[in-house]
Amino acid sequence: MVFEGGLRAQKGYKKSLSDTRLISVITVVFNAAETLKDTIESVRSQTYQNVEHIIIDGGSTDGTIDILRQYDQVVDYWLSEKDAGIYDAMNKGIALCTGDYIGMLNADDMFADNSVLQNIIDEFNAKKVDAVFSCLNIVEKNNLSHVLRKYRVSNFSSFLLKIGVMPPHPTFYCKKSVYKDAGRYKTNYKITADFEMLVRLLIKQKITWSFINKVTVIMRSGGVSNRGIKSAVLLNSEIIRACKENNLYTNWLFLFLKLPIRVLEVLR
Repeated sequence: MVFEGGLRAQKGYKKSLSDTRLISVITVVFNAAETLKDTIESVRSQTYQNVEHIIIDGGSTDGTIDILRQYDQVVDYWLSEKDAGIYDAMNKGIALCTGDYIGMLNADDMFADNSVLQNIIDEFNAKKVDAVFSCLNIVEKNNLSHVLRKYRVSNFSSFLLKIGVMPPHPTFYCKKSVYKDAGRYKTNYKITADFEMLVRLLIKQKITWSFINKVTVIMRSGGVSNRGIKSAVLLNSEIIRACKENNLYTNWLFLFLKLPIRVLEVLR
C-alpha cells in the first residue's frame, strides 16, 4: 500500500527566494519509530527558515507511519511504500526535491545543533562551490552523549578514496544540478552506493567542494556496513568496484591503509 502526507500534499509548496535559497533535507526510513522523532525535530529546530524536509519510508510496520501522520503539518512531504532499499529511497527523495541544495539525514541521525543548515548555506554563499561537507560524531545508540568515533576528513584527497575513506555522507550537501548531471545512486550496490556516488562526483565529475570544520551530524552506531566480517568483506569489495567503475585505481592492500585512520577516530 502507498501512503503520503505533509504540507505539499496540502498544496504547501516552498520555493527559493533571492536572499534565502531553498535547501532540501531527505530522510530515508524503515521501521525506525524509536528515532524518527529526533530526526524530524532536529530539522524543525533549524534557525535557517527556508528548508524542505522530504521523508521516504520503505513501508514500515512498526509505527513509523503513525509518527509521520503526527508531523503532517511540519514535514513538507512524506511517502510510504515498498522500495528496493535505502538507495532506491534516496533516488526517490532526490526526484521529489525542489531545493537548490540537497542533503541526506537518515532516521538514526540528527543535526548536532540548530545552526547547521545556516552554516551550510553560508559556506555555499561564501565559497561558490558545488558541494560542502563537514564532521560527524558516531555515538552510542542508547547514550547520545557517549561519542564512539569522531569522523573527520578535513584533508580530503583522491588517495583517501583509494583507501576507502570518504567524506561523511550525512554531512554532504550539494547543488541539485550536481545530482542531475551525475545520475542516480546505483541500486545494484548492497551497502556502498553512497561511496560510489561520492567517488563519481568528486573524481569523475570533478565537482568543487569546501570543508566545514565543525560537527554537523550526530549518528547512532549500527547500520548495514557495521555487521561483522561478512559485511566488511562485502563493503571492501564494493569499494574496489566503485573505484574501478570511476577510473580510480585501488586494491585490497590499499584498503588496509585506512585502519590507522579508523583507530585515530576512536582515540580522538
